[in-house]
Amino acid sequence: MLHALAIVLPLVLGTSPAPAPAPSPATSPSGYRWDLSELYPNDAAWAADRDGIRQAINQVAALRGTSGESPAALRKTLDAWYALDERLARLFAFASMRFDLDQRVGRSQQMQQQAEELRTDFAAASAWLRPEILALGADKVRAFVAADPALAPYRQPLDDILRRARHTLPPELEKVVAQAGSMAGAGRTIREVFVNADFPYPQVALSGGETIVLDPAAFTKYRAAASREDRQRVFQAFFEAHARYARTLGTALDAEIRAHVYQRDVRAFGSCVEAALFADNIPVSVYSRLLAETHRNLPTLHRYLDLRRRMMGLEELGYEDLYAPIVPRYERAFTPEEASALTVEAVRPLGREYQEALRRGIEAGWVDWFPSPGKRSGAYSTSVYGVHPFQLQNFTGLYDEVSTMAHESGHSMHSYLSDRAQGYPTHDYPIFVAEVASTVTENLLVHSMIERAKTDDERLFLLGSWLDTLRTTMFRQTLFAEFELKIHEQVERGEPLTGEGLSALYLDLVRTYYGHDRGVCAVADVYGAEWAYIPHFYYDFYVYQYATSVVASVSIADGIRSEATPSVTESRRRDDYLAMLSAGSSRYAFELLEGAGVDLRTAAPYEAAFREMNHVIDEMEAIVDRREGAGR
Repeated sequence: MLHALAIVLPLVLGTSPAPAPAPSPATSPSGYRWDLSELYPNDAAWAADRDGIRQAINQVAALRGTSGESPAALRKTLDAWYALDERLARLFAFASMRFDLDQRVGRSQQMQQQAEELRTDFAAASAWLRPEILALGADKVRAFVAADPALAPYRQPLDDILRRARHTLPPELEKVVAQAGSMAGAGRTIREVFVNADFPYPQVALSGGETIVLDPAAFTKYRAAASREDRQRVFQAFFEAHARYARTLGTALDAEIRAHVYQRDVRAFGSCVEAALFADNIPVSVYSRLLAETHRNLPTLHRYLDLRRRMMGLEELGYEDLYAPIVPRYERAFTPEEASALTVEAVRPLGREYQEALRRGIEAGWVDWFPSPGKRSGAYSTSVYGVHPFQLQNFTGLYDEVSTMAHESGHSMHSYLSDRAQGYPTHDYPIFVAEVASTVTENLLVHSMIERAKTDDERLFLLGSWLDTLRTTMFRQTLFAEFELKIHEQVERGEPLTGEGLSALYLDLVRTYYGHDRGVCAVADVYGAEWAYIPHFYYDFYVYQYATSVVASVSIADGIRSEATPSVTESRRRDDYLAMLSAGSSRYAFELLEGAGVDLRTAAPYEAAFREMNHVIDEMEAIVDRREGAGR
């Protein structure tokens, strides 16, 4: 069990020793590791449930053709389907998390594969359910719901099925579309195999004499090198390599986009972006507003870039300078208790009940803290309905990992509140709102940390980190979104995608965003090949949500902080936000955000987000001015 969290911690970002090596699983106190026996007491219990699920799949399949007989028959079908889906979710979560704790264990991998096979079998055995409900018609389904109060938990899932009617084909044609779907991912598969197995990543000699193989992991590391000469070598070599294979990678991307156009046509959508956003019922105007407001606020990005150039002491900023730190890494090692306490303190504006729930969850073992041999890298939060959220961390004590703790805690509390308030059919939620919850918590953390900072060095480090987050999310991800839209529109016009054309289009966008022609940031021709390095363009209009989520979270966090004063206990913005977190998918994601006070079809949330960015720049410029004045 974690020690009780001390809420008030002094922030001292100093030149403390590097984080100590993390304990191994054998030596870590039990409170620092997941206890998966909360899901199943042992493997035998898991295997017994696996076998029971196999039988239950056949029982659900046997209900085919009965749903329209009466409200009770429809309820029986839905009860059986969701009950089995819940069991499968728990089965898969246990196997998946166990495998993530040590991916060297073949037994865990086998369990995960068995759970995945069962999910596939369940999907195939119940594929008739949606067409059968659609065949009943909206009037009959809604009459059933009105007649049977026990169908109320299924109102929103049923509505979501019914709204797809005009984009659903007769059963025999749906089968043809499904068969064609097996080829839809060919472009992405070709790219993944090529870049992960066959791509000849270049070798680069660094200024210190070291020669490295510049694969994606090395590129991520060395693009932030302190030596500008090294950064230039790394960027040049990495993107020259991608440019040499632009024809192959362009062909793969062309295949992916054509699969999206095929789905647009057979589903009778007006555009690929409309088809993609329809899944979560997001208005296309959200996408166009994001692009328009970002272009309108490019002067904010250019202002940031000029500050970066100034702080780095450069005559001219280059694209290869964007990842180098503008202030020295100035941090100490945090313990899990300190990271937890800082996160719990940061969410004080969300109310005592929220704070206490997070504190209790961490102390009760929501988090698996330390890296260990075979453990999955990175961090995530997942939740098992009826149990609690589980957060995976690889914590070594860096400030970035404190921020990650806050991010994942936002996801965990979203799941906790939704699971507590919703039945299983509506407990989950789409990515459109999921990343709002995580980034609101990040926002609250960084503001809390900045308030505690004792020195200008601390403030510069925290402000600079936050500014980089805002830049890479609100501008870089939106650039990706605009490129994705343009290449879809190009194929929709009947034009092919070629490596050369893609590089020219991407280079033009990057130069526009980063002010190349205005002398803000120089972007070399070869950097146009960066598109070939980005996997998100295969995700069918997914990446825009990173930008909209941060825009929404800044607006929400700003409103909550403005109402969170020591003398005021009421907060409409806080209550609206917590209501959104508690709503799961009981309403559509866009409506949930509207309820929290954010309409992404309007300029208001974007104005708040870019105002925040300009405020951070103001603070950093004031510190830099003060230092330069003192040095004269």
